[in-house]
Amino acid sequence: MKPVKIWIIDEEWPDYEHETALLKQELPGCEIRYSDYDYEHDLEEFGKYADIILAQIYVKLNAAVIDKLECCKGIAVYGGGYDRVDIKAARAKGISVTNVHGYCTEDIADYVAAAIYSVCKPLSNYNDSITQGLWGAQAVKNNIAQRVSAKTLFIAGFGTIGREVAKKAQQLGLNVLVYDPFVSQDTMLAADVTPVTLCNGFKQADFISIHIICTDATTNLITSKYFSLMKKTAYIINTARGKILNEQDLITAVENGEIAGAFLDVVTIEPPTGQEKIFHTKNITVTPHICYISQESYKELKERTARNAVKMLHGEIPADLVN
Repeated sequence: MKPVKIWIIDEEWPDYEHETALLKQELPGCEIRYSDYDYEHDLEEFGKYADIILAQIYVKLNAAVIDKLECCKGIAVYGGGYDRVDIKAARAKGISVTNVHGYCTEDIADYVAAAIYSVCKPLSNYNDSITQGLWGAQAVKNNIAQRVSAKTLFIAGFGTIGREVAKKAQQLGLNVLVYDPFVSQDTMLAADVTPVTLCNGFKQADFISIHIICTDATTNLITSKYFSLMKKTAYIINTARGKILNEQDLITAVENGEIAGAFLDVVTIEPPTGQEKIFHTKNITVTPHICYISQESYKELKERTARNAVKMLHGEIPADLVN
Protein backbone atom coordinates (compact mmCIF):
# COMPACT_ATOMS: atom_id res chain seq x y z
CA MET A 1 0.00 0.00 0.00
CA LYS A 2 1.39 3.41 -1.00
CA PRO A 3 2.00 5.88 1.80
CA VAL A 4 -0.42 8.79 2.10
CA LYS A 5 0.98 11.95 0.54
CA ILE A 6 0.31 15.13 2.53
CA TRP A 7 1.09 18.61 1.21
CA ILE A 8 1.35 21.55 3.63
CA ILE A 9 1.39 25.02 2.03
CA ASP A 10 2.30 27.78 4.47
CA GLU A 11 4.65 30.66 5.26
CA GLU A 12 3.35 31.56 8.71
CA TRP A 13 4.03 28.76 11.19
CA PRO A 14 7.53 28.32 12.63
CA ASP A 15 6.92 24.60 13.12
CA TYR A 16 4.32 21.88 12.56
CA GLU A 17 4.74 19.94 15.79
CA HIS A 18 1.07 19.52 16.71
CA GLU A 19 -0.28 18.53 13.31
CA THR A 20 2.72 16.34 12.43
CA ALA A 21 2.31 14.30 15.63
CA LEU A 22 -1.39 13.77 14.94
CA LEU A 23 -0.93 12.97 11.23
CA LYS A 24 1.82 10.42 11.88
CA GLN A 25 -0.24 8.80 14.61
CA GLU A 26 -3.37 8.52 12.46
CA LEU A 27 -1.58 7.86 9.15
CA PRO A 28 1.53 5.76 9.89
CA GLY A 29 4.18 6.06 7.21
CA CYS A 30 2.63 9.16 5.64
CA GLU A 31 4.86 11.44 3.56
CA ILE A 32 4.65 15.15 4.37
CA ARG A 33 5.97 17.76 1.94
CA TYR A 34 6.07 21.51 2.44
CA SER A 35 5.77 24.56 0.16
CA ASP A 36 5.56 28.31 0.57
CA TYR A 37 3.02 30.49 -1.23
CA ASP A 38 5.08 30.42 -4.42
CA TYR A 39 4.21 26.78 -4.91
CA GLU A 40 3.75 26.45 -8.70
CA HIS A 41 6.92 24.42 -9.25
CA ASP A 42 6.08 22.14 -6.31
CA LEU A 43 2.57 21.67 -7.68
CA GLU A 44 3.98 20.13 -10.83
CA GLU A 45 6.69 18.15 -9.06
CA PHE A 46 4.70 16.56 -6.25
CA GLY A 47 1.72 18.68 -5.15
CA LYS A 48 -0.66 17.40 -7.80
CA TYR A 49 -0.16 13.89 -6.44
CA ALA A 50 -1.05 14.84 -2.86
CA ASP A 51 -3.86 12.88 -1.21
CA ILE A 52 -4.63 15.75 1.16
CA ILE A 53 -3.65 19.42 1.42
CA LEU A 54 -3.27 21.58 4.53
CA ALA A 55 -3.24 25.24 3.47
CA GLN A 56 -2.75 28.53 5.27
CA ILE A 57 -5.64 30.98 4.80
CA TYR A 58 -3.52 33.15 2.48
CA VAL A 59 -2.92 30.35 -0.03
CA LYS A 60 -4.74 30.86 -3.32
CA LEU A 61 -6.17 27.60 -4.64
CA ASN A 62 -8.20 28.59 -7.68
CA ALA A 63 -10.02 26.42 -10.18
CA ALA A 64 -6.98 26.09 -12.45
CA VAL A 65 -4.87 24.74 -9.57
CA ILE A 66 -7.60 22.46 -8.30
CA ASP A 67 -8.04 21.03 -11.79
CA LYS A 68 -4.44 19.79 -11.67
CA LEU A 69 -4.92 17.83 -8.45
CA GLU A 70 -5.01 14.16 -9.44
CA CYS A 71 -5.41 12.38 -6.11
CA CYS A 72 -6.66 15.00 -3.65
CA LYS A 73 -9.56 14.09 -1.38
CA GLY A 74 -9.62 17.23 0.74
CA ILE A 75 -8.23 20.70 1.43
CA ALA A 76 -7.99 21.58 5.12
CA VAL A 77 -7.61 25.32 5.67
CA TYR A 78 -5.72 26.61 8.71
CA GLY A 79 -8.31 29.09 9.98
CA GLY A 80 -11.83 30.40 9.62
CA GLY A 81 -11.41 32.14 6.27
CA TYR A 82 -11.56 30.05 3.10
CA ASP A 83 -12.26 32.78 0.53
CA ARG A 84 -9.02 32.06 -1.37
CA VAL A 85 -10.11 28.49 -2.14
CA ASP A 86 -12.51 27.90 -5.04
CA ILE A 87 -14.84 25.65 -3.06
CA LYS A 88 -17.23 25.14 -5.98
CA ALA A 89 -14.44 23.91 -8.23
CA ALA A 90 -13.23 21.65 -5.43
CA ARG A 91 -16.65 20.12 -4.88
CA ALA A 92 -17.13 19.62 -8.62
CA LYS A 93 -13.99 17.50 -8.54
CA GLY A 94 -15.05 15.61 -5.42
CA ILE A 95 -12.64 17.45 -3.14
CA SER A 96 -13.94 18.44 0.30
CA VAL A 97 -12.86 21.72 1.92
CA THR A 98 -12.79 22.45 5.64
CA ASN A 99 -11.98 25.46 7.76
CA VAL A 100 -11.56 25.72 11.54
CA HIS A 101 -14.51 27.58 12.93
CA GLY A 102 -14.61 29.25 16.34
CA TYR A 103 -11.21 28.11 17.62
CA CYS A 104 -10.08 31.62 18.59
CA THR A 105 -13.28 33.35 19.69
CA GLU A 106 -11.97 34.12 23.17
CA ASP A 107 -8.70 35.46 21.78
CA ILE A 108 -10.46 37.84 19.39
CA ALA A 109 -12.74 39.02 22.19
CA ASP A 110 -9.63 39.72 24.27
CA TYR A 111 -8.19 41.76 21.38
CA VAL A 112 -11.35 43.89 21.15
CA ALA A 113 -11.27 44.43 24.93
CA ALA A 114 -7.59 45.38 24.75
CA ALA A 115 -8.33 47.96 22.05
CA ILE A 116 -11.10 49.46 24.16
CA TYR A 117 -8.90 49.59 27.26
CA SER A 118 -6.05 51.18 25.30
CA VAL A 119 -8.39 54.14 24.73
CA CYS A 120 -10.15 54.24 28.08
CA LYS A 121 -7.18 53.35 30.29
CA PRO A 122 -3.93 53.98 28.39
CA LEU A 123 -0.81 52.99 30.31
CA SER A 124 2.03 54.00 28.00
CA ASN A 125 1.49 57.68 27.20
CA TYR A 126 2.87 59.37 30.31
CA ASN A 127 6.63 59.51 29.74
CA ASP A 128 6.54 63.16 28.65
CA SER A 129 4.43 64.11 31.67
CA ILE A 130 6.84 62.40 34.06
CA THR A 131 9.84 64.03 32.38
CA GLN A 132 8.13 67.40 32.89
CA GLY A 133 7.73 66.64 36.59
CA LEU A 134 3.98 66.16 36.37
CA TRP A 135 2.46 63.64 38.76
CA GLY A 136 -1.08 62.56 39.68
CA ALA A 137 -3.93 64.57 38.18
CA GLN A 138 -1.47 67.06 36.69
CA ALA A 139 -0.11 64.32 34.42
CA VAL A 140 -3.54 63.65 32.96
CA LYS A 141 -4.12 67.29 32.03
CA ASN A 142 -7.35 67.61 30.05
CA ASN A 143 -7.39 64.10 28.60
CA ILE A 144 -9.61 62.50 31.20
CA ALA A 145 -11.10 59.30 29.81
CA GLN A 146 -14.45 57.80 30.70
CA ARG A 147 -14.81 54.47 32.41
CA VAL A 148 -15.20 51.46 30.13
CA SER A 149 -18.61 50.84 31.68
CA ALA A 150 -19.76 54.26 30.44
CA LYS A 151 -19.17 53.27 26.82
CA THR A 152 -21.33 51.67 24.12
CA LEU A 153 -20.01 48.94 21.86
CA PHE A 154 -21.66 48.20 18.51
CA ILE A 155 -21.00 44.71 17.14
CA ALA A 156 -21.58 44.33 13.39
CA GLY A 157 -21.99 40.59 12.88
CA PHE A 158 -23.41 38.39 15.62
CA GLY A 159 -22.03 34.98 14.76
CA THR A 160 -19.86 32.86 17.03
CA ILE A 161 -17.16 35.50 17.39
CA GLY A 162 -19.57 38.42 17.69
CA ARG A 163 -21.38 36.64 20.51
CA GLU A 164 -18.16 35.99 22.39
CA VAL A 165 -17.20 39.66 22.00
CA ALA A 166 -20.62 40.66 23.35
CA LYS A 167 -20.21 38.36 26.36
CA LYS A 168 -16.77 39.80 27.14
CA ALA A 169 -18.07 43.37 26.72
CA GLN A 170 -20.99 42.71 29.04
CA GLN A 171 -18.60 41.40 31.67
CA LEU A 172 -16.79 44.74 31.42
CA GLY A 173 -20.05 46.63 31.81
CA LEU A 174 -20.38 48.07 28.30
CA ASN A 175 -23.75 48.72 26.71
CA VAL A 176 -23.87 46.37 23.69
CA LEU A 177 -25.69 47.05 20.41
CA VAL A 178 -25.80 44.41 17.67
CA TYR A 179 -26.54 44.19 13.95
CA ASP A 180 -26.86 40.98 11.98
CA PRO A 181 -29.56 40.47 9.31
CA PHE A 182 -29.14 36.69 9.57
CA VAL A 183 -29.78 36.43 13.32
CA SER A 184 -33.26 36.80 14.79
CA GLN A 185 -34.08 39.59 17.22
CA ASP A 186 -35.26 36.95 19.69
CA THR A 187 -31.76 35.42 19.68
CA MET A 188 -30.22 38.85 20.25
CA LEU A 189 -32.61 39.75 23.04
CA ALA A 190 -31.96 36.39 24.70
CA ALA A 191 -28.27 37.35 24.73
CA ASP A 192 -29.22 40.59 26.50
CA VAL A 193 -27.99 42.81 23.65
CA THR A 194 -29.90 45.52 21.79
CA PRO A 195 -30.70 44.94 18.09
CA VAL A 196 -30.16 48.01 15.88
CA THR A 197 -29.79 48.83 12.22
CA LEU A 198 -26.32 49.19 10.76
CA CYS A 199 -26.75 52.97 10.49
CA ASN A 200 -28.01 53.37 14.05
CA GLY A 201 -25.19 51.27 15.41
CA PHE A 202 -22.62 53.52 13.76
CA LYS A 203 -24.42 56.60 15.06
CA GLN A 204 -24.70 55.52 18.70
CA ALA A 205 -21.50 53.64 19.47
CA ASP A 206 -18.24 54.71 21.07
CA PHE A 207 -16.58 51.59 19.70
CA ILE A 208 -17.58 49.60 16.61
CA SER A 209 -16.30 46.05 16.22
CA ILE A 210 -16.57 44.36 12.81
CA HIS A 211 -17.32 40.63 12.69
CA ILE A 212 -18.98 40.35 9.29
CA ILE A 213 -18.17 37.50 6.90
CA CYS A 214 -16.36 38.72 3.78
CA THR A 215 -18.31 37.94 0.62
CA ASP A 216 -18.89 39.73 -2.67
CA ALA A 217 -21.88 41.40 -1.02
CA THR A 218 -19.93 42.65 2.00
CA THR A 219 -16.70 43.65 0.25
CA ASN A 220 -16.33 47.44 0.54
CA LEU A 221 -19.50 47.49 2.66
CA ILE A 222 -18.26 50.05 5.20
CA THR A 223 -17.52 53.31 3.40
CA SER A 224 -17.62 57.04 4.14
CA LYS A 225 -21.40 56.69 4.33
CA TYR A 226 -20.99 54.97 7.68
CA PHE A 227 -17.86 56.75 8.92
CA SER A 228 -19.74 60.04 8.53
CA LEU A 229 -22.37 58.77 10.98
CA MET A 230 -19.89 58.04 13.76
CA LYS A 231 -19.17 60.22 16.76
CA LYS A 232 -15.97 62.25 16.45
CA THR A 233 -14.77 60.45 19.58
CA ALA A 234 -15.56 56.95 18.27
CA TYR A 235 -13.20 54.19 17.17
CA ILE A 236 -13.66 51.30 14.75
CA ILE A 237 -12.09 47.88 15.40
CA ASN A 238 -11.74 45.37 12.57
CA THR A 239 -10.66 41.78 13.15
CA ALA A 240 -12.72 40.27 10.32
CA ARG A 241 -11.39 41.00 6.81
CA GLY A 242 -9.72 44.14 5.54
CA LYS A 243 -11.79 44.27 2.36
CA ILE A 244 -15.00 44.87 4.34
CA LEU A 245 -13.84 48.44 5.02
CA ASN A 246 -13.04 50.97 2.34
CA GLU A 247 -9.48 51.68 3.47
CA GLN A 248 -9.08 55.07 1.80
CA ASP A 249 -12.42 56.27 3.18
CA LEU A 250 -11.29 55.21 6.66
CA ILE A 251 -7.96 57.04 6.30
CA THR A 252 -9.76 60.17 5.14
CA ALA A 253 -12.24 60.02 8.04
CA VAL A 254 -9.42 59.72 10.59
CA GLU A 255 -7.21 62.37 8.99
CA ASN A 256 -10.13 64.84 8.83
CA GLY A 257 -11.07 64.21 12.46
CA GLU A 258 -14.48 62.79 11.54
CA ILE A 259 -13.71 59.84 13.85
CA ALA A 260 -11.11 59.40 16.58
CA GLY A 261 -9.27 56.43 15.12
CA ALA A 262 -9.16 52.74 14.35
CA PHE A 263 -7.64 49.44 15.46
CA LEU A 264 -7.07 47.06 12.55
CA ASP A 265 -5.81 43.49 12.66
CA VAL A 266 -6.57 43.06 8.96
CA VAL A 267 -5.95 45.27 5.93
CA THR A 268 -7.13 45.31 2.33
CA ILE A 269 -3.97 43.83 0.81
CA GLU A 270 -2.56 40.83 2.67
CA PRO A 271 0.20 40.15 3.12
CA PRO A 272 1.07 43.86 2.81
CA THR A 273 4.37 45.47 1.89
CA GLY A 274 4.24 47.75 4.94
CA GLN A 275 4.48 50.81 2.71
CA GLU A 276 0.71 51.24 2.36
CA LYS A 277 -0.66 54.51 3.75
CA ILE A 278 -2.79 52.70 6.34
CA PHE A 279 0.43 51.89 8.25
CA HIS A 280 1.48 55.53 8.38
CA THR A 281 -1.75 57.27 9.39
CA LYS A 282 -1.84 58.86 12.83
CA ASN A 283 -4.47 57.39 15.19
CA ILE A 284 -4.80 54.19 13.16
CA THR A 285 -3.18 51.24 14.96
CA VAL A 286 -2.46 48.24 12.75
CA THR A 287 -1.43 44.86 14.15
CA PRO A 288 -0.12 42.07 11.87
CA HIS A 289 -3.14 39.75 12.03
CA ILE A 290 -2.37 38.41 15.50
CA CYS A 291 -5.76 38.81 17.20
CA TYR A 292 -6.36 35.07 17.15
CA ILE A 293 -3.02 33.97 18.57
CA SER A 294 -2.52 32.31 21.92
CA GLN A 295 -0.83 29.09 22.95
CA GLU A 296 -4.26 27.52 23.32
CA SER A 297 -5.61 28.71 19.98
CA TYR A 298 -2.47 27.58 18.13
CA LYS A 299 -2.81 24.05 19.46
CA GLU A 300 -6.52 23.80 18.70
CA LEU A 301 -6.14 25.27 15.21
CA LYS A 302 -3.36 22.94 14.16
CA GLU A 303 -4.88 19.79 15.64
CA ARG A 304 -8.36 20.46 14.26
CA THR A 305 -6.92 21.18 10.81
CA ALA A 306 -5.06 17.87 10.90
CA ARG A 307 -8.12 15.98 12.17
CA ASN A 308 -10.20 17.48 9.38
CA ALA A 309 -7.59 16.28 6.90
CA VAL A 310 -7.65 12.75 8.30
CA LYS A 311 -11.44 12.59 8.23
CA MET A 312 -11.63 13.75 4.62
CA LEU A 313 -8.98 11.25 3.66
CA HIS A 314 -11.07 8.48 5.23
CA GLY A 315 -14.21 9.62 3.43
CA GLU A 316 -15.86 10.95 6.58
CA ILE A 317 -17.77 14.25 6.83
CA PRO A 318 -15.98 16.64 9.19
CA ALA A 319 -18.03 19.05 11.29
CA ASP A 320 -15.97 21.87 9.73
CA LEU A 321 -16.92 21.00 6.12
CA VAL A 322 -17.69 24.16 4.10
CA ASN A 323 -18.63 22.66 0.72
